[in-house]
Amino acid sequence: MSLIAFMGALETGLIFGLVALGVYISFRILDFPDLTVDGSFPLGAGVAAVAIVSGVDPWIATFMATFAGALAGALTAWLNVKLGIMNLLASILVMIALYSINLRIMGKPNIALLGETTVISAVENGPIAYYFAIPMLLAVIVAVVMVLVALLLQSEFGLSLRATGSNQRMARSNGVNTGLATILGMALANALVGLAGALFAQSQGSADITMGVGVIVIGLAAVIGGEALLSTRTVVLAVIAAVVGAVLYRLAIAFALNADVIGLKAQDLNLVTALLVTIAIVLPRFKKQRSPKSKAV
Repeated sequence: MSLIAFMGALETGLIFGLVALGVYISFRILDFPDLTVDGSFPLGAGVAAVAIVSGVDPWIATFMATFAGALAGALTAWLNVKLGIMNLLASILVMIALYSINLRIMGKPNIALLGETTVISAVENGPIAYYFAIPMLLAVIVAVVMVLVALLLQSEFGLSLRATGSNQRMARSNGVNTGLATILGMALANALVGLAGALFAQSQGSADITMGVGVIVIGLAAVIGGEALLSTRTVVLAVIAAVVGAVLYRLAIAFALNADVIGLKAQDLNLVTALLVTIAIVLPRFKKQRSPKSKAV
Protein backbone atom coordinates (compact mmCIF):
# COMPACT_ATOMS: atom_id res chain seq x y z
CA MET A 1 0.00 0.00 0.00
CA SER A 2 1.40 3.38 -1.02
CA LEU A 3 1.92 6.28 1.38
CA ILE A 4 -0.85 8.32 -0.25
CA ALA A 5 -3.27 5.38 0.03
CA PHE A 6 -2.31 4.96 3.70
CA MET A 7 -2.86 8.64 4.48
CA GLY A 8 -6.16 8.57 2.59
CA ALA A 9 -7.34 5.63 4.69
CA LEU A 10 -6.22 7.46 7.84
CA GLU A 11 -8.14 10.55 6.73
CA THR A 12 -11.33 8.56 6.16
CA GLY A 13 -10.83 6.63 9.39
CA LEU A 14 -10.63 9.85 11.42
CA ILE A 15 -13.88 11.10 9.88
CA PHE A 16 -15.63 7.82 10.61
CA GLY A 17 -14.24 8.05 14.13
CA LEU A 18 -16.93 10.70 14.66
CA VAL A 19 -19.53 8.24 13.36
CA ALA A 20 -18.17 5.65 15.79
CA LEU A 21 -18.57 8.12 18.67
CA GLY A 22 -22.19 8.72 17.66
CA VAL A 23 -22.86 4.98 17.42
CA TYR A 24 -21.16 4.46 20.79
CA ILE A 25 -23.47 6.99 22.43
CA SER A 26 -26.64 5.52 20.93
CA PHE A 27 -25.82 1.81 21.19
CA ARG A 28 -23.62 1.62 24.27
CA ILE A 29 -24.61 4.62 26.40
CA LEU A 30 -28.35 4.80 25.65
CA ASP A 31 -28.86 1.17 24.60
CA PHE A 32 -30.82 2.54 21.61
CA PRO A 33 -30.39 0.57 18.35
CA ASP A 34 -30.24 3.46 15.89
CA LEU A 35 -30.30 3.16 12.10
CA THR A 36 -30.87 6.91 11.70
CA VAL A 37 -27.17 7.33 11.00
CA ASP A 38 -27.61 5.95 7.47
CA GLY A 39 -29.76 9.02 6.84
CA SER A 40 -28.15 11.63 9.07
CA PHE A 41 -24.71 11.07 7.51
CA PRO A 42 -25.81 12.14 3.98
CA LEU A 43 -28.04 14.76 5.62
CA GLY A 44 -24.95 16.42 7.11
CA ALA A 45 -23.12 16.11 3.80
CA GLY A 46 -26.03 17.55 1.84
CA VAL A 47 -26.68 20.48 4.18
CA ALA A 48 -23.00 21.41 4.22
CA ALA A 49 -22.67 21.09 0.43
CA VAL A 50 -25.75 23.19 -0.31
CA ALA A 51 -24.66 25.86 2.17
CA ILE A 52 -21.10 26.01 0.81
CA VAL A 53 -22.27 26.22 -2.80
CA SER A 54 -24.62 29.03 -1.74
CA GLY A 55 -21.67 31.03 -0.41
CA VAL A 56 -21.96 30.28 3.32
CA ASP A 57 -18.72 30.14 5.29
CA PRO A 58 -17.62 26.47 5.38
CA TRP A 59 -17.29 26.40 9.18
CA ILE A 60 -20.82 27.77 9.56
CA ALA A 61 -22.00 25.27 6.94
CA THR A 62 -20.39 22.48 8.95
CA PHE A 63 -22.16 23.69 12.10
CA MET A 64 -25.46 23.76 10.18
CA ALA A 65 -24.87 20.15 9.12
CA THR A 66 -24.15 19.18 12.73
CA PHE A 67 -27.39 20.82 13.87
CA ALA A 68 -29.34 19.07 11.10
CA GLY A 69 -28.00 15.73 12.28
CA ALA A 70 -29.04 16.58 15.82
CA LEU A 71 -32.60 17.28 14.64
CA ALA A 72 -32.74 13.91 12.90
CA GLY A 73 -31.62 12.10 16.05
CA ALA A 74 -34.04 14.06 18.22
CA LEU A 75 -36.90 13.14 15.87
CA THR A 76 -36.07 9.44 16.15
CA ALA A 77 -36.03 9.64 19.94
CA TRP A 78 -39.25 11.70 19.96
CA LEU A 79 -41.06 9.01 17.96
CA ASN A 80 -39.90 6.46 20.52
CA VAL A 81 -40.47 8.47 23.69
CA LYS A 82 -43.62 10.43 22.87
CA LEU A 83 -45.40 8.17 20.38
CA GLY A 84 -44.30 4.85 21.86
CA ILE A 85 -42.84 3.49 18.61
CA MET A 86 -40.22 0.80 19.15
CA ASN A 87 -36.75 2.35 19.05
CA LEU A 88 -35.44 0.29 16.12
CA LEU A 89 -38.60 0.90 14.07
CA ALA A 90 -38.51 4.62 14.87
CA SER A 91 -34.95 4.87 13.56
CA ILE A 92 -35.89 2.96 10.39
CA LEU A 93 -38.82 5.31 9.76
CA VAL A 94 -36.63 8.39 10.13
CA MET A 95 -33.89 6.84 7.97
CA ILE A 96 -36.40 6.18 5.17
CA ALA A 97 -37.88 9.68 5.47
CA LEU A 98 -34.43 11.27 5.37
CA TYR A 99 -33.79 9.87 1.88
CA SER A 100 -36.57 12.06 0.50
CA ILE A 101 -35.65 14.97 2.77
CA ASN A 102 -32.03 14.81 1.63
CA LEU A 103 -33.13 14.87 -2.01
CA ARG A 104 -35.29 17.91 -1.23
CA ILE A 105 -32.40 19.69 0.44
CA MET A 106 -29.85 18.88 -2.25
CA GLY A 107 -32.22 19.28 -5.19
CA LYS A 108 -30.34 16.56 -7.05
CA PRO A 109 -28.57 13.29 -6.23
CA ASN A 110 -25.07 14.76 -6.23
CA ILE A 111 -23.46 18.13 -5.48
CA ALA A 112 -19.84 18.75 -6.45
CA LEU A 113 -17.63 20.89 -4.21
CA LEU A 114 -14.63 21.05 -6.51
CA GLY A 115 -13.37 24.62 -6.66
CA GLU A 116 -15.43 25.65 -3.61
CA THR A 117 -13.88 26.93 -0.39
CA THR A 118 -14.20 24.28 2.32
CA VAL A 119 -12.68 23.68 5.74
CA ILE A 120 -10.11 21.52 3.93
CA SER A 121 -9.06 24.38 1.65
CA ALA A 122 -7.15 26.09 4.44
CA VAL A 123 -4.50 23.35 4.48
CA GLU A 124 -4.60 22.05 0.90
CA ASN A 125 -2.27 24.75 -0.43
CA GLY A 126 -0.11 25.17 2.68
CA PRO A 127 3.57 24.39 3.17
CA ILE A 128 2.80 20.77 4.16
CA ALA A 129 1.82 18.25 1.50
CA TYR A 130 -1.96 17.92 1.33
CA TYR A 131 -1.96 14.18 2.05
CA PHE A 132 -0.28 14.96 5.39
CA ALA A 133 -2.01 18.27 6.12
CA ILE A 134 -5.61 17.05 5.74
CA PRO A 135 -5.27 14.11 8.18
CA MET A 136 -3.52 16.45 10.63
CA LEU A 137 -6.42 18.93 10.47
CA LEU A 138 -8.96 16.15 10.88
CA ALA A 139 -6.97 14.68 13.78
CA VAL A 140 -7.17 18.03 15.60
CA ILE A 141 -10.94 18.28 15.00
CA VAL A 142 -11.55 14.70 16.11
CA ALA A 143 -9.33 15.13 19.19
CA VAL A 144 -11.28 18.22 20.27
CA VAL A 145 -14.58 16.38 19.79
CA MET A 146 -13.27 13.37 21.75
CA VAL A 147 -12.30 15.58 24.69
CA LEU A 148 -15.67 17.34 24.67
CA VAL A 149 -17.60 14.05 24.46
CA ALA A 150 -15.53 12.48 27.26
CA LEU A 151 -16.06 15.52 29.51
CA LEU A 152 -19.77 15.59 28.71
CA LEU A 153 -20.25 11.90 29.49
CA GLN A 154 -18.51 12.37 32.85
CA SER A 155 -20.69 15.37 33.75
CA GLU A 156 -24.02 15.22 35.59
CA PHE A 157 -25.81 15.22 32.25
CA GLY A 158 -23.60 12.38 31.03
CA LEU A 159 -24.35 10.38 34.16
CA SER A 160 -28.08 10.82 33.50
CA LEU A 161 -27.57 9.51 29.95
CA ARG A 162 -25.65 6.49 31.23
CA ALA A 163 -28.25 5.81 33.90
CA THR A 164 -31.04 6.04 31.31
CA GLY A 165 -29.34 3.49 29.07
CA SER A 166 -28.46 1.20 31.96
CA ASN A 167 -31.77 1.10 33.83
CA GLN A 168 -34.56 3.57 33.03
CA ARG A 169 -36.68 2.61 36.05
CA MET A 170 -33.79 3.21 38.42
CA ALA A 171 -32.93 6.46 36.65
CA ARG A 172 -36.50 7.74 36.97
CA SER A 173 -36.56 6.83 40.65
CA ASN A 174 -33.51 9.06 41.09
CA GLY A 175 -35.19 12.02 39.42
CA VAL A 176 -33.81 11.64 35.88
CA ASN A 177 -36.15 12.68 33.08
CA THR A 178 -35.37 9.61 30.96
CA GLY A 179 -37.47 10.79 28.01
CA LEU A 180 -35.62 14.08 27.75
CA ALA A 181 -32.29 12.32 28.30
CA THR A 182 -33.02 9.93 25.43
CA ILE A 183 -33.97 12.77 23.09
CA LEU A 184 -30.90 14.84 23.95
CA GLY A 185 -28.59 11.82 23.82
CA MET A 186 -29.86 10.77 20.40
CA ALA A 187 -29.54 14.37 19.20
CA LEU A 188 -25.91 14.38 20.34
CA ALA A 189 -25.18 11.03 18.69
CA ASN A 190 -26.57 12.06 15.33
CA ALA A 191 -25.02 15.52 15.57
CA LEU A 192 -21.64 13.78 15.54
CA VAL A 193 -22.74 11.72 12.52
CA GLY A 194 -23.93 14.87 10.74
CA LEU A 195 -20.57 16.51 11.47
CA ALA A 196 -18.83 13.45 10.02
CA GLY A 197 -20.99 13.64 6.90
CA ALA A 198 -20.14 17.32 6.41
CA LEU A 199 -16.40 16.70 6.78
CA PHE A 200 -16.56 13.64 4.52
CA ALA A 201 -18.29 15.60 1.73
CA GLN A 202 -15.69 18.37 1.95
CA SER A 203 -12.86 15.84 2.07
CA GLN A 204 -14.13 13.88 -0.95
CA GLY A 205 -15.19 16.96 -2.91
CA SER A 206 -18.86 16.06 -3.28
CA ALA A 207 -22.04 15.09 -1.47
CA ASP A 208 -24.06 12.15 -2.75
CA ILE A 209 -27.50 10.93 -1.76
CA THR A 210 -26.25 7.33 -1.47
CA MET A 211 -23.17 8.02 0.65
CA GLY A 212 -24.96 6.94 3.83
CA VAL A 213 -25.52 3.35 2.75
CA GLY A 214 -23.80 1.03 5.22
CA VAL A 215 -22.58 3.78 7.56
CA ILE A 216 -24.21 2.06 10.53
CA VAL A 217 -22.22 -1.10 9.78
CA ILE A 218 -18.98 0.89 9.69
CA GLY A 219 -19.86 2.55 13.00
CA LEU A 220 -20.68 -0.76 14.66
CA ALA A 221 -17.52 -2.35 13.27
CA ALA A 222 -15.47 0.51 14.70
CA VAL A 223 -17.08 0.34 18.14
CA ILE A 224 -16.96 -3.45 18.42
CA GLY A 225 -13.46 -3.64 16.98
CA GLY A 226 -12.17 -0.93 19.28
CA GLU A 227 -13.69 -2.66 22.31
CA ALA A 228 -12.09 -5.95 21.24
CA LEU A 229 -8.63 -4.41 21.03
CA LEU A 230 -8.60 -1.85 23.84
CA SER A 231 -9.86 -1.61 27.38
CA THR A 232 -13.17 0.19 27.91
CA ARG A 233 -13.20 0.28 31.71
CA THR A 234 -13.81 4.03 31.73
CA VAL A 235 -15.70 6.42 29.49
CA VAL A 236 -12.46 8.05 28.34
CA LEU A 237 -11.01 4.69 27.29
CA ALA A 238 -14.26 3.78 25.52
CA VAL A 239 -14.21 7.05 23.55
CA ILE A 240 -10.60 6.43 22.52
CA ALA A 241 -11.39 2.82 21.59
CA ALA A 242 -14.25 3.89 19.29
CA VAL A 243 -12.05 6.28 17.31
CA VAL A 244 -9.09 3.90 17.21
CA GLY A 245 -11.45 1.16 16.01
CA ALA A 246 -12.65 3.37 13.15
CA VAL A 247 -9.11 4.23 12.05
CA LEU A 248 -7.94 0.60 12.21
CA TYR A 249 -11.05 -0.51 10.34
CA ARG A 250 -10.37 1.85 7.43
CA LEU A 251 -6.69 0.89 7.40
CA ALA A 252 -7.63 -2.80 7.30
CA ILE A 253 -10.05 -2.15 4.42
CA ALA A 254 -7.40 -0.19 2.51
CA PHE A 255 -4.79 -2.88 3.07
CA ALA A 256 -7.14 -5.64 1.96
CA LEU A 257 -8.14 -3.81 -1.21
CA ASN A 258 -4.59 -2.70 -2.07
CA ALA A 259 -2.80 -5.97 -1.35
CA ASP A 260 -2.14 -7.73 -4.64
CA VAL A 261 -1.51 -11.01 -2.82
CA ILE A 262 -5.08 -11.13 -1.50
CA GLY A 263 -6.54 -10.22 -4.89
CA LEU A 264 -9.57 -8.29 -3.61
CA LYS A 265 -11.23 -5.53 -5.63
CA ALA A 266 -13.52 -2.58 -4.88
CA GLN A 267 -16.63 -4.73 -5.33
CA ASP A 268 -15.44 -6.91 -2.45
CA LEU A 269 -15.78 -4.05 0.07
CA ASN A 270 -18.98 -5.39 1.66
CA LEU A 271 -17.45 -8.86 1.94
CA VAL A 272 -14.38 -7.47 3.71
CA THR A 273 -16.62 -5.41 5.99
CA ALA A 274 -18.69 -8.46 6.95
CA LEU A 275 -15.56 -10.46 7.71
CA LEU A 276 -14.05 -7.72 9.85
CA VAL A 277 -17.26 -7.25 11.84
CA THR A 278 -17.50 -11.01 12.39
CA ILE A 279 -13.92 -11.14 13.63
CA ALA A 280 -14.51 -8.16 15.93
CA ILE A 281 -17.58 -9.85 17.45
CA VAL A 282 -15.97 -13.26 17.91
CA LEU A 283 -12.53 -12.06 19.10
CA PRO A 284 -13.56 -10.93 22.63
CA ARG A 285 -15.36 -14.24 23.21
CA PHE A 286 -12.32 -16.19 22.01
CA LYS A 287 -9.99 -14.15 24.22
CA LYS A 288 -12.25 -14.76 27.22
CA GLN A 289 -12.25 -18.52 26.60
CA ARG A 290 -8.45 -18.57 26.34
CA SER A 291 -7.84 -16.41 29.42
CA PRO A 292 -6.24 -18.10 32.50
CA LYS A 293 -9.18 -17.16 34.72
CA SER A 294 -11.70 -18.90 32.48
CA LYS A 295 -9.50 -22.01 32.38
CA ALA A 296 -9.21 -22.02 36.17
CA VAL A 297 -12.98 -21.92 36.54
